[in-house]
Amino acid sequence: MADAAKPLLAVRDLRTYFHTFSGIVKAVNGVSFEIGKGEVMGLVGESGGGKSVVGFSILGLIDSPGKIESGEILLDGEDLVKVGEARLRNIRGRDISMVFQDPMTSLNPLHTVGRQMDEVLRLHTDLDMKARKLACIEMLESVGISRASERLRAYPHQFSGGMRQRVVIAIALLARPRLIIADEPTTALDVTIQSQILKLMRAQITQKGASMILITHDLAVVSEMADHITVLYCGNVVERGKTRDLIEAPSHPYTRGLIDSIPDTSNRHDRLNQIPGSVPDIRNLPKGCNFRDRCPRAQALCAEQEPALSPQHATLWSACHFPLKPGESA
Repeated sequence: MADAAKPLLAVRDLRTYFHTFSGIVKAVNGVSFEIGKGEVMGLVGESGGGKSVVGFSILGLIDSPGKIESGEILLDGEDLVKVGEARLRNIRGRDISMVFQDPMTSLNPLHTVGRQMDEVLRLHTDLDMKARKLACIEMLESVGISRASERLRAYPHQFSGGMRQRVVIAIALLARPRLIIADEPTTALDVTIQSQILKLMRAQITQKGASMILITHDLAVVSEMADHITVLYCGNVVERGKTRDLIEAPSHPYTRGLIDSIPDTSNRHDRLNQIPGSVPDIRNLPKGCNFRDRCPRAQALCAEQEPALSPQHATLWSACHFPLKPGESA
C-alpha cells in the first residue's frame, strides 16, 4: 500500500448518498484508501458498486440529489470536502484530472480539439498563446496522433473512437496533474485499441511521475496496470491489497468470483464461470454482509453482522467473516 505517512491522496470513510423519492441510495458507504506519489490504484467492481461515484466525489462533481455526507478526501493534506467551489475549480485539471469512459460525450462537438486543449492551459498555466499551442502539439504527438498541428483545427467527430480517447488522455495530462482518475477509459474501444491506450497511459504516467486511479470492472486489465487494487461491492470496500497478492490469492469470495469469471483462452470448451444472483438494491441492502445472498460460504453470522475490513497478511485486507485461504476456491 501507499506510504501511510505521505500519501498523495487519502480517502477516509467517504460516504456519498443520493436522497431520492424512493429512498436513500448509499452509493459510497464508508470507503477508505490511499495512493502514493507515482502509484496506480485499480478501483474494481461490478456496475453499480460505486466506483464512478468515488471518482466524482474526489473531484467535487456530485450533483443534487447527491451529497457527500461525511468523510475526508485529503490531497497532500488538504481536505477537498471542506474547500469551496472556487478552490475546486483550480484543482480540477491542474492537480487532478479525469479521463471519462465515453470520449464523445466528454469532448464538446462544437469546438475544435485545439480550442478545448488550449482552454486547459489558459486556465491553469501562465503560458502565452504561442507556448500553449506548442504544448498542445507536443502532447498530441506524445499520445500518438500524427500531424498534430493540423489536427488541432479538427473537430471531435473527425477523429476515430481510439483517436478521440487519445485526445481525452492528452487533455487530462496537459496541465501535468498529480492525479489522474481514469473511469473505464477503454470500455468503448476494440481489444487492439484497448491495449494501445493502456500502454500509452502507463507510459505517460511513468514519464510525468503522476498517480492514477483506474476505475474498471475488468480485473484482467487492472492486473497489468495497477500497483494495488481496491475492490468495491455495494459502495463498500470488500478487499484491498497489492495487485499480485490480491490476484494470486484473494481472500474475499467476491474477488475470487471476479477473477474466476475472466475467460480462459486456453480452454474454449469450458463454460464461463459467473457469480450467481445479482447486486442487491442499494436502497434496501440486506442486514449483515451485503454479499451473503450470492456467497457460497455464507453462514448464519453473515446475516447478523457486517464484516469489518481486517488484515489477512501484511499486504492484503478483506471484509469477510470466513475468508478464503491461499489457493482455496470459493
